[in-house]
Amino acid sequence: MLLPHQPLQEAAVPSPRISSARDQAGPWHSEAVCRRDEAGLFFAPSKEPTAARLSREETAKRVCARCPVMVECREHALLQPEPYGVWGGLTAAERRVVLARRRRREAELARATRVAAAG
Repeated sequence: MLLPHQPLQEAAVPSPRISSARDQAGPWHSEAVCRRDEAGLFFAPSKEPTAARLSREETAKRVCARCPVMVECREHALLQPEPYGVWGGLTAAERRVVLARRRRREAELARATRVAAAG
């Protein structure tokens, strides 16, 4: 589990599922734009006021938006799942929504497969 005070480069990363030119050069996080930014931008300090949190998260998301490995970072955060911080342009709450949608979609596909097999 990644704690709020740990920088991104210390996080465990999943094994790559698809080999690409980037995989040959090193792990995805070595190219992350956030490696050059303050980790505090991506993780909330304790008792952060709501307005300050929203502003910080928007700033972090702008950093993510220009990152060449945003998709890999997002998938890492969804597969772990990372409970804190902005990863791949999503907050922890936004990642929970994405995961819930994925679970619903998988359940619907499984149900449709069972119906098709029985019919």
